Amino acid sequence: MTLFRPCIDLHEGQVKQIVGGSLSDTVADTNFVSNKQASHYAALYKSLALEGGHVISLGANNQPSVIQALEAYPQGLQFGGGVTTANAGAYIDAGAEKVIVTSYLFEHNDFSWARLAEISAEVGAHKLVIDLSCRKTHQGWMVATNRWQTITSVNIDAHLIEQLQPYCAEFLIHSADVEGLQAGIDKDLVSLLGSLVSIPTTYAGGARSLDDLESVKDLSGGKLDLTIGSALDIFGGSGVTLQQCVNWNERNH
Repeated sequence: MTLFRPCIDLHEGQVKQIVGGSLSDTVADTNFVSNKQASHYAALYKSLALEGGHVISLGANNQPSVIQALEAYPQGLQFGGGVTTANAGAYIDAGAEKVIVTSYLFEHNDFSWARLAEISAEVGAHKLVIDLSCRKTHQGWMVATNRWQTITSVNIDAHLIEQLQPYCAEFLIHSADVEGLQAGIDKDLVSLLGSLVSIPTTYAGGARSLDDLESVKDLSGGKLDLTIGSALDIFGGSGVTLQQCVNWNERNH
């Protein structure tokens, strides 16, 4: 059944909400910059018993904030951002419920099944989330890496999902084209994913109101969860309150 999942996005050590397609080494179009620490949001989510949320490190200079968030809500948050076979275990040890991997699975724009097998074996498939964040092209939805700037040759389709599912516990999929715009979810992508996945999957991108939770539930047959970021009141938004999302989860759990 579709649930709301919380998030903490970190950029240059600060909790921010950014426009997904704008991120580079030096620039990001920003909807919101918090004056509170990542640990504040982690503790808040813990107090509300919100599960399955993710902490994403966007670029450098986020490590202290990441560790503080994981310590504030041990076994309550997934972590992604620069995760590799070499450091995945350390994030689990630091308190991450699961680790999220994306760019590391690609070598020179080609998907590396060897790397996937290695990191899945390192932490266990039950501790691994594969990030299939994507952009739409004339070929369909293609996985995007390098902070959503590099469009790979990997198409999100039934064959890919079937091959990946044994290696992981969940998928996380941002629609980079609508991320942070608060202009509505990518309904076609949500419908596609609902028809493909058979493991827990979280969609993120464009959500602006409680109605989007209803839409994701209907379009995916209840198979996808939804992250709401920029529209949320705790991130300066006016579309929906965190308490409304908590109430939704209580009604639909």
